[in-house]
Amino acid sequence: MSYYFAKTLSCGFDEAVQRTTDALKAAGFGIITEIDVKETLKKKIDVDFRPYRILGACNPRMAYEALNIEDKVGTMLPCNVIIQDAGGGKIEVAAIDPVASMQAIGNPTLLETAKRVRSMLESVVEGL
Repeated sequence: MSYYFAKTLSCGFDEAVQRTTDALKAAGFGIITEIDVKETLKKKIDVDFRPYRILGACNPRMAYEALNIEDKVGTMLPCNVIIQDAGGGKIEVAAIDPVASMQAIGNPTLLETAKRVRSMLESVVEGL
């Protein structure tokens, strides 16, 4: 099982970030963290890196449900979505498969919640 699913877009990096953010919000996810990896690596270790953004997406209702099932699941939240320059005018958007990460917990009830979140995230990525 892959731990993510992805789609390649033919647009600019900033446009891909905006489209992804808008699609996540339309699906009920908020962006609670945003990390500009290129900027961070330049500041911290003075290296040049391709455009790469990590969005920490959270659907409050699904997070609440998961936290009520398994109180330590917060260690695995939020769901990360990345946007990166794949070269050649292509931008890749990839999202964590929450089912893959939640299997480590071994709670069948939580796995059902993770399946619903996966479906939501897959729809977002496929719709870009």
